[in-house]
Amino acid sequence: MNVTVENGVAVNGTAVSRELKKSDFYFELPQELIAQDPLEERTSSRLLVLDRRTGAVSHHVFREITSYLQPGDCLVLNDTKVIPARLLGEREGTGAHVEVLLLKRQSGDVWETLVKPGKKCRPGTRLSFGDGMLKAEVLETIEEGNRLIRFEYEGIFEEILDRLGEMPLPPYITHKLQDRNRYQTVYAKYEGSAAAPTAGLHFTEELLNQIRAKGVQTACVTLHVGLGTFRPVKEENVLEHHMHSEYYQVSEEAAEIINNTKARGGRVVCVGTTSCRTVESAADEHGRVRAGNGNTEIFIYPGYEFKVLDLLITNFHLPESTLVMLVSALAGREHVLNAYQEAIRERYRFFSFGDAMLVV
Repeated sequence: MNVTVENGVAVNGTAVSRELKKSDFYFELPQELIAQDPLEERTSSRLLVLDRRTGAVSHHVFREITSYLQPGDCLVLNDTKVIPARLLGEREGTGAHVEVLLLKRQSGDVWETLVKPGKKCRPGTRLSFGDGMLKAEVLETIEEGNRLIRFEYEGIFEEILDRLGEMPLPPYITHKLQDRNRYQTVYAKYEGSAAAPTAGLHFTEELLNQIRAKGVQTACVTLHVGLGTFRPVKEENVLEHHMHSEYYQVSEEAAEIINNTKARGGRVVCVGTTSCRTVESAADEHGRVRAGNGNTEIFIYPGYEFKVLDLLITNFHLPESTLVMLVSALAGREHVLNAYQEAIRERYRFFSFGDAMLVV
């Protein structure tokens, strides 16, 4: 199966207000609450639990997540692996510095990239990285100013990238990452992401084993996270926002585990918005998850009816972002914004290296 899930209302025919405004999802966040470094112990993050029916919140430590999971539940994990996608080099002939961020492999050695400074990198421009260990040519400029670049090298591209590339941390993180594994989940397996599925960063193998010992199954799906995750919503009317496309894959085994969980009356607990978007993209109109792969542009906002997900584990997201809108679709905008205000009052840590939220 190969599908593209379209943007907006057409996803499942749910009627929504034509007046859904970006500003409805705004909140004031003190700069000092943006986490710059991961905690030493993954499971020691704080956990805010939000009851989506009542709006009630309670405060915990992440390792206590086990008490909210029940035998027969299924934990859905996104096993994508972040590649060291940030390359620092120079323009051949001028020696001027250039930064290239790998977004998506198009075919062979051709990649869709984000280039800075973009204006100086017109088609035909030659680039060099690592004293010529890796070279590239800009082929064309495509939508949103991204560049298609063809790389040239001797050896294995992934090994060269591992030597020359840096982890593509989000723009709001200014500290240098000391251990690149901390921007990787412990279950990361398939390379392809330009950003981490950050809700999964709170788990350790030990915690996952405790969860499995409780009778909770785990199902791994793959969605390669693009930098569109961090792109701001520019249109005031949310419904006019064009969602970025991301590649996903659901194995026969994962689909079977999730579908059997639902059939038995168990709950599907998605770890992160990426796992949520994957299972919702792969589900048919009856909520049955289909194995296969494809590209999804699914945009989940208030009015959307979830077909698979029952509970969501997620981090705290940027104001007016599509991720806040997704959480609001599940728990209600007022409940979510009230919970965020409570998190701000309680000095929770926000964004990629920040604390977690469980919506029940």
